[in-house]
Amino acid sequence: MGIVNIEDALHEQLRRASRASCRSINAQAAFWIKIGMLCELSPQLTFQQVIARELKEAGVNPADADLDVAVE
Repeated sequence: MGIVNIEDALHEQLRRASRASCRSINAQAAFWIKIGMLCELSPQLTFQQVIARELKEAGVNPADADLDVAVE
């Protein structure tokens, strides 16, 4: 583990994104780093395809989720 120096503006964006996604600031940074790396390694895939692939590899099955959510 180490310390990463980032610009203040990027840290502020991390803070805001972490609050919106219910992650810690460190977890949000790790998510962005991992997804960014995966997107660079697979430029032919869209962001949604990368996420879907990662969820599938983690054993997440959308058919198992109760997606009947009311939106106001």
